[in-house]
Amino acid sequence: MAAIATEHAPVPVAAPRRQRRSFPVWRWVVLLIAGVYFLLPLYAALRFAGLSAFGTVFKQPGFGAALWLSARLAAMTWVITLVLMVPTTVYVHLRLPGLRRVMEVITILPIVIPPVVLIIGVLQVSPGSLKSTPWLLGLVYVILSMPFAYRSIDAGLRALDLKTLTEASNSLGAGWLTTLWRVILPNIRTALLSATVLIIALVLGEFTMASLDLYVTFPVWIVQFDQLNAQMSEAASLLALFVTWLLLMAITTIATRQNRRKGGGEVTLFSAATTTQTIGES
Repeated sequence: MAAIATEHAPVPVAAPRRQRRSFPVWRWVVLLIAGVYFLLPLYAALRFAGLSAFGTVFKQPGFGAALWLSARLAAMTWVITLVLMVPTTVYVHLRLPGLRRVMEVITILPIVIPPVVLIIGVLQVSPGSLKSTPWLLGLVYVILSMPFAYRSIDAGLRALDLKTLTEASNSLGAGWLTTLWRVILPNIRTALLSATVLIIALVLGEFTMASLDLYVTFPVWIVQFDQLNAQMSEAASLLALFVTWLLLMAITTIATRQNRRKGGGEVTLFSAATTTQTIGES
């Protein structure tokens, strides 16, 4: 009996080893080439400007006014664009799904039409009272940022079961505004952050429309000041690039932490991952 028991004793099985994912050499080569391609011009610009230029660029004439004007235009464009595009995109997804292709075609027009043609046409038809205010430039920026905002919001809504969420909210007695504010917006927070980054980056980097509209925004100031002091202009460009990069990293980090708290995964800008848990405000 002892021999029989020994023969039928379970044989311990070793735990399977995790296979390490191989990272081919050609990927490292591609990453190295891409890094050199992007970092080498930045290093050359930094060496040309010099570290001393960064301490004095804030004291240059017109720097503060141009930066403040660009910041106001960015805030104005962000508010108007989201107020217009969020309800419109949600309504199209819920009530008019057949018009989504039409919306994609319409929202791509500001990219197809050259900025020079767009701003000249706007200046020809706009009233004189509007031409003397930054509002005209802000409204043109709304048109220019519409393709990026629409696609970010559309990607966020596609990751949701929007119809079920809306019907559940309505069955609990919530109206349209309550559903939009407390149910839909919290679930597309990452898409809104992506749209925000795109809008701010667009406004802070746009030159053609602002120069033709005779407004000295931050990009226009960089180009004009380049004729007086190229090193200071290069330092201002690098500073704007560095601040934009910090903004991107901050938004990505904050969105990833919030998404993980709600049961989601890592967040990447300009793309919407399918959420594993629907969130709502109580």
